[in-house]
Amino acid sequence: MTQTSSADVLVNDSIAIVRSRFAEVPTAAIILGSGLGDLADEITDAVVCDYDELPGFAKSTASGHRGQLIGGKLAGVSIVAMAGRFHRYEGYSDADVTFPVRVMAGLGAKLMIVSNAAGGLNPSLSVGDIVVLRDHIDLARSRSLLLEHVTEKTIAGELLTDRTCICRSREIYDVKLRELALNAARRADFHATLGVYLATLGPTYETRAEYRMMRSFGADVVGMSTAPEVRVANLLGMRVLALSMVSNIAKPDADVAAVASHSEVLAAGRSAAFKLRAIVETVLRSSDW
Repeated sequence: MTQTSSADVLVNDSIAIVRSRFAEVPTAAIILGSGLGDLADEITDAVVCDYDELPGFAKSTASGHRGQLIGGKLAGVSIVAMAGRFHRYEGYSDADVTFPVRVMAGLGAKLMIVSNAAGGLNPSLSVGDIVVLRDHIDLARSRSLLLEHVTEKTIAGELLTDRTCICRSREIYDVKLRELALNAARRADFHATLGVYLATLGPTYETRAEYRMMRSFGADVVGMSTAPEVRVANLLGMRVLALSMVSNIAKPDADVAAVASHSEVLAAGRSAAFKLRAIVETVLRSSDW
């Protein structure tokens, strides 16, 4: 058995375990990022699977990540949620990081909502703002991402030609979902804006020079996740919405550079959780997806 076919077996094994425990087929999937795990407490009729119970799942080691796959209801919709994700800086490949996405898609989820805590690059942003992603730049992308964890040249039954990859990459972030998110923020009277996410390997925070470089690239926020997950979700045919909560602001030209800490990121996430909840619940209740 080849390595790639072994990965497919693990996906199917995990799907079988989850299906045996979840009462309903999830129609939406949610990935909860740093400081945003408390949204998991809003899930009703929750059924929890620890990652170490699921074949092929890595171990989540980042602080604030529970390491659980949760099924249940949110805003009346059957969902599956990752309370804690995997990061490339933990030593995992893109294949490991995106493995749960394959499982959630295989369970039947058609919508993927991804959240993260990110550093603000755009000077107009403030801590606690929500950035609705319209695009991303992945500086740590593995060129073998699409082939290292799927059957030799296919995923979801589709041939991975250059044409397929290019077409799927043009609009990863769903336009209608972005509008729903922005409208939800306006109704709830908090600031949200469209922006570009820049993904790095991590786990270190950026230098002043790196912040300046990232701004010159056109990025609005920077983080260490999300890009590989949404790329695979898109390739699997899922509609994707991604939300960044601004946890700190880059000020590369200040006299004294601010140093971000993970505890500050977690605290900012907890204080902004109501904003993410308002957007997520609005999107789930909508008929547009």
